[in-house]
Amino acid sequence: MFMIADCIDKEDIAILHFPPTEVLHSQEEIKQRKVDAERARFLGNCYTSKVLIQFKDAAGVKQVETTIWAVTETKVILKNNMSIPLHRIIKVHIPDESLKYPNI
Repeated sequence: MFMIADCIDKEDIAILHFPPTEVLHSQEEIKQRKVDAERARFLGNCYTSKVLIQFKDAAGVKQVETTIWAVTETKVILKNNMSIPLHRIIKVHIPDESLKYPNI
């Protein structure tokens, strides 16, 4: 699932409004999002790999290219203490170059 999204700088995330509703429709998608976020966190911390995070704020779909530093039960944490609520993330796109680390 890849939607057309506005690209933003990670510093602009601080001014966005995130509704409390979930953006995904199934438990399987929600579980896979968490797996993808954790894999992206590992790649970011160990290999400084950037990922593309597609998410939805109150105004619509946006995306940011960044490194995920941590994942909690409720959010992904980016550099400079920026964060995105996990329930608003549509997809974490891991670049093909990261596939050279198959056991992650």
